[in-house]
Amino acid sequence: MPIDWFILAPAAFFAGLVDAVVGGGGLIQIPVLLSAFPQVPIPMLFGTNKVSSIAGTGAALWRYAHSLTIPWKLMLFATLTALVGAWGGAAVVALLPREAMKPLVVLMLVAVATYTFWRKDLGHAETHEPRPRDPWLAALFGLVIGFYDGFFGPGTGSFLIFGFVRVFGMNFVRASASAKLINLATNLSAIIFFASHGPILWGVGLTMAVCNLLGSQVGTHLALKHGTRFVRHAFLVVVVVLIAKQVIDFF
Repeated sequence: MPIDWFILAPAAFFAGLVDAVVGGGGLIQIPVLLSAFPQVPIPMLFGTNKVSSIAGTGAALWRYAHSLTIPWKLMLFATLTALVGAWGGAAVVALLPREAMKPLVVLMLVAVATYTFWRKDLGHAETHEPRPRDPWLAALFGLVIGFYDGFFGPGTGSFLIFGFVRVFGMNFVRASASAKLINLATNLSAIIFFASHGPILWGVGLTMAVCNLLGSQVGTHLALKHGTRFVRHAFLVVVVVLIAKQVIDFF
């Protein structure tokens, strides 16, 4: 079966660009992969998507880390518990219907979008210094978001960024950069899971990874150059698209 790189390559590039700024690259890559390989099992395509995504996420994290300060200690707590939560969420999938999550997720995304739009100053500047309780809050936050990512998934990047802004007082650029560490860890965990449970289209995934990486370089450049206002607007656009997609899928 011929591979349509004229669609896959630009999709991977644009997914890397969007993902580097506010997350949500899977919204672009997964539908394109499903369309390009209709006969391929979905878990194989999900694993292929993660192979592509992890390159862009890693590159974005590297560039952000060299351009601004990431609270590594805080993120380490959140990352470790996110991995535990993701494993727990994946285990619960067999026990509970995932479809039951969709109405709740739509409501949460609407609340996030409404609050962000209403609070015009949200995420434009750091609101407070790190507090002694923040590592424990980060661990709890990572556990909850990791569980959600393992169980359902859509909007994980948006919830991460919103949480870092609202709970930990970061601006949107630093929140986006910090979220990349958790994204990197959960992507790696997902690749190991999918690879151990079946084949992955490694050739497709690695080729798309190059395009995704290039897109992430453009995305991080735009985020660092244009700052929090640009990232905030991109965040709202991605959240609205997520809401629309979940509503369409639900009905």
